[in-house]
Amino acid sequence: MINIIEMLERSAKSHPDNVAFSDPVKSITFAELQKRAKETAAAFLKESEISGKLSGGAVAFYMEKSVDAVVVMMAGVYCGAYYSFVDVRQPSDRAKRVIEILDPALIITDDENAGNLKGILEGNENAKVHNINSLLESTKNTVIDEDILNNRRAGFIDTAPLYVNFTSGSTGDPKGVMVSHRSVIDFIEVFTKRFDITCKDVLANQAPFDFDVSVKDIYSGLFAGAKVALIPREYFSNPAVLMDYLCDNEVTVIIWAVSAMCFVSIMNGLEYKVPEKLSRIMFSGEVMPVKQLNKWKKFLPDAVYINLYGPTEITCNCTYHILDREYEKDEPIPAGIPFENEKVFLLDEKDALVTGPGIEGEICVSGTCLAIGYLKNPEKTNEVFVQNPLNRDYYERIYRTGDLGKYDENGLLYYTSRKDFQIKHMGQRIELGEIEAAAMSVEGVDRACCLYDEKKQRICLAYSGTAEKESVTEGMKIKLPPYMIPGKTVRFEDLPLNKNGKIDRHALKTEML
Repeated sequence: MINIIEMLERSAKSHPDNVAFSDPVKSITFAELQKRAKETAAAFLKESEISGKLSGGAVAFYMEKSVDAVVVMMAGVYCGAYYSFVDVRQPSDRAKRVIEILDPALIITDDENAGNLKGILEGNENAKVHNINSLLESTKNTVIDEDILNNRRAGFIDTAPLYVNFTSGSTGDPKGVMVSHRSVIDFIEVFTKRFDITCKDVLANQAPFDFDVSVKDIYSGLFAGAKVALIPREYFSNPAVLMDYLCDNEVTVIIWAVSAMCFVSIMNGLEYKVPEKLSRIMFSGEVMPVKQLNKWKKFLPDAVYINLYGPTEITCNCTYHILDREYEKDEPIPAGIPFENEKVFLLDEKDALVTGPGIEGEICVSGTCLAIGYLKNPEKTNEVFVQNPLNRDYYERIYRTGDLGKYDENGLLYYTSRKDFQIKHMGQRIELGEIEAAAMSVEGVDRACCLYDEKKQRICLAYSGTAEKESVTEGMKIKLPPYMIPGKTVRFEDLPLNKNGKIDRHALKTEML
C-alpha cells in the first residue's frame, strides 16, 4: 500500500454499505465516499488553472470538520495533493500566515466561514476558493475519467505528503508539520491491529482535523472499515448533548485529548448518561490526572484504558501503555512501550544513551513514523530532525522531541516534563510537571498548570476546581519540599485551552506574570 486512497478503496470493496463517516447532519457509506471523492477529483482535474498545482500541492480547508470535508479531502488526495485544515478560531493574522506558507492550489470553505476567509485573503487575488456546498452540488454525477485519474495516480509515491498540521513556533511563526502517506499507513496498520479496531467498531472523533489526534480516527476508520462519528466542537461545552451523541451512535472507541476526557468527568457527564458500548478509551496530549481517570473508571470499569504518547512530528504516537492497575492520585501514568516499528530512546545532556531506571533524558524517536519535516522551514527541520548521535555507521534520522522522560525498574517509559518546563530555582533543578502533579492530587483541584516568573524568580500555579488556595498550598506541602511550593497561586473558573485542547500556557503567562 503506497497511498491512503487504497485504504478507502479496499473498504469500499469489502464493506461498501458500512457507514464510513457521520456527523449530526449526514452520513456517507464507504462506497458513496469513494464515488463522491472520485467525482470531485475528476472535476478538479478538468480545471486547468488548478489541475497542475494539485499534484504535490495543497488543498486548504477554512471550515470545521464534516462529512463533506472528508469527501473533498479524499478528492484532493486522488489528485495527488495534500490537505491542511486552517483553524477558524485563531486570529486572522495567524490564519493569513498559515495560508501564505501553504500557498494552496485551492481553499475550501463554507457559508459560515466564507466572510472571515474573504477578509483574510484580502490582497491575495490569486487565491482559488470553493464553497464546499456549491462545489459538491456541482460535481455530483460528474463523469469520472478513469484514465485521467490513473495517469495522476501513476506518479504516486509513499513518501509524498498526505497532510500538514500547524503547531506553534518558538519564533511566533507557525510550523507546518508535513506527514507522508507511508508514515500514516505504517502507523495505522499497527495501531488498528494492536487495539483490535474492526469494521464492527464506531469511533467518536473529538479532535478537529487540524489536530493530529484526528488522524487516528480518520484512518483507523478507513483502514478497518469502521464508522467514524464526527463530534461537533460545540458539543464539548454541553455534556448532556455530548453523552447523548455517544450513546445514540453506540460508540465503542474514543481516542481523545486529555482535556476532552476531563471535560466529561469534571462536568459530571457520566452521571447523566453512560455510553455502555464503549470498550476502548484512549487519551493523549497531556498528563491524565488520575483523579479524573478514576471518575471514568467508576462508570466504565470494564473498558480498556490506554495512555498514548507522541508529538505531531512522529505521526500521532510512538508509545502506549494499557492501564493494568489502579494509580494513586499523585502517581504518574506510564507513557509505556514503543509501538511496533518505532524506536524510542533517551539521550542525556551529553548525547549519551540513558538506560537505567530513574535517570532523566530527552525522548528521541526514529523510524518510518517520522514526519517529512516542517513545510518551507529547513532551518527548523534541521534543528530537530537530526542524525542519531549514537550511530556513526550510517544515516539514521531521528526526531528530538524536547520532552524529558525516564524509565522505571520494569523498563516502562514515563514522560516527566518539557525541557523548557525545567527550571533552576533556589539552586535546585525543578520539573514544573512534578508541582502540577502534586497540585492535582489535592482534593478539589480539577486541573493545574505551573509557570515560572523569571523576573521575580517565583513559581506560579494556576488551577481550576473548588479548593481554596490555602488548602491547595497546604496539600502540596505534604508532597513537595519547601523550595517547590508556588509563591503565587491563582484559582480560575476554567483554565484557558489552546486550539489543540491543551492548557494554554501563553495565555496564562499573559494573565498571571
